[in-house]
Amino acid sequence: MLLKKVNIEEKLRQTLRMEDQMQSLAELHKILNKDSESREKIGETLKTKNSVTSNTFNLNLLRTDRIYHINQIKEICIDYRLRFLSSNYFKGKIPAEAIAEIKNLERVHDIELKGFKIIAPSKLFKLEDKDDPILFAPIGNDYFYLVHKWGEDLHPLRKWLMWPFKSIVNLTCLVIALSYLVTLLVPSGLFSKSSSNAQFFLLFFFMFKCLASVVIFYGFALGKNFNHAIWNSKYFNA
Repeated sequence: MLLKKVNIEEKLRQTLRMEDQMQSLAELHKILNKDSESREKIGETLKTKNSVTSNTFNLNLLRTDRIYHINQIKEICIDYRLRFLSSNYFKGKIPAEAIAEIKNLERVHDIELKGFKIIAPSKLFKLEDKDDPILFAPIGNDYFYLVHKWGEDLHPLRKWLMWPFKSIVNLTCLVIALSYLVTLLVPSGLFSKSSSNAQFFLLFFFMFKCLASVVIFYGFALGKNFNHAIWNSKYFNA
């Protein structure tokens, strides 16, 4: 059996290809390690308390539909009873997509982003004693850039369910309406053989006092407050 002759040039090319592959693998490991370190650094930045109020974005590269003023954020938080707090209070998991979006922004704008804030329901924050997060980075002058949104959307009725907690006037109107409905459910003549307007209003006043007492007790016992007072508060009982 004749053995195939060795082509030295071909062997050299194979060696070169092997070295290229090894170099490519080494570079890939280096890139992956660098990427992992970068992700860990961003994760630490999100968990660290930071007083930064602005980032030096290239304004020409920002999407205008993602820029929000603090007043717009405040309005949404009050309507839906959400909080707008520093990311270090957030106890949920920051998804990989959000980290990737931060990395992309840092690369495009050639900056290191800091001072992140998140819009989310109170239950998703680690609040100090006294379903749908959105991550923001400060631009400056009370403007914020929407970096990433994740999780499920809010319940479609959340705005209306939170309406009574917007102000004491709204809550009082709700208590009055409920008192009136409960009074209507009481059978006429339950307390006397004949019913009258005076009896109805006395019963309504009694129902109002009962419901108002329950609401006041619930509010004080659990340290609840109105939406405008808690939207940017880091305290549980604000």
